[in-house]
Amino acid sequence: MTYETLLWEQDGPVLTLTLNRPDKLNAYTATMGLEIEDAFVRADEDDSVRVIIVTGAGRAFCAGADISSGAGAFDSKAEGSVAFGDSGTTARRRSGGGFVGAIFNCRKPIIAALNGAAVGVGATLTLPMDIRIAAKGARIGFVFARRGLVPEAGSAWFLPRLVGLPTALRWCLSGALIPAEEARAGGLVAEVVEPEALMDRAREMAREIAENTAPVSVALTRQMLWRFSGEPDPWGALKVDGAMAMTLGAGPDVREGVSAFLEKRSPDFPGRVSTDMPPQYPWWKD
Repeated sequence: MTYETLLWEQDGPVLTLTLNRPDKLNAYTATMGLEIEDAFVRADEDDSVRVIIVTGAGRAFCAGADISSGAGAFDSKAEGSVAFGDSGTTARRRSGGGFVGAIFNCRKPIIAALNGAAVGVGATLTLPMDIRIAAKGARIGFVFARRGLVPEAGSAWFLPRLVGLPTALRWCLSGALIPAEEARAGGLVAEVVEPEALMDRAREMAREIAENTAPVSVALTRQMLWRFSGEPDPWGALKVDGAMAMTLGAGPDVREGVSAFLEKRSPDFPGRVSTDMPPQYPWWKD
């Protein structure tokens, strides 16, 4: 795929999406938002993609919104606005929620590899992703209050679920930049590694998932964990997971998974996300 602000590089089952405005520290633009949305919708529909890695070109992940147009950069009516709330025309918003919806609804596991600063929207766009790892020296900032804004891209929903309300409040109310180690201690980042090891570690994580898990199982597991984590009780989850366990238990993926384990070999799961999701999916639309 060819984009203006994004690189699409696929190596077997692992897709790497690279924010590609290195001369601007990968600062976010409305075009970038549209391209991120499109890339995730395409990857979701492509059975050859099993895991997605997102990183940045150069020395930053994403330094926030591109405010080079001046004080009106966040005014949706102003020329050059980054327009967070509008991911383009209705016809192009295939995900139902801009880039946030495309990432959240994606059926593929997503690893954010923070190679440098992730500030403002550069931090919040990683929140719907599943695993975040960071290079030593990287800093993360929910700086909205320092710009007269509020946390956007659904981050008031995502961030407390990831790090807890007290930590989310402290980080967002101060707007301060957070060192990678503090982000790891707070639960936002899973690992902090040397900069030169970052992408190797991300690819290692991606391959572990791609080589050992069933695509349909992973797609369902990702959505179940995200969607049930905020429920007040387990009854909805019990209703859905029980029905899906019965459907999957009689299917070819489970037979292959058990056979591979007993025969001490790598599995070759036949199920495909595009065609073999169980009838209970998507349960939240019922």
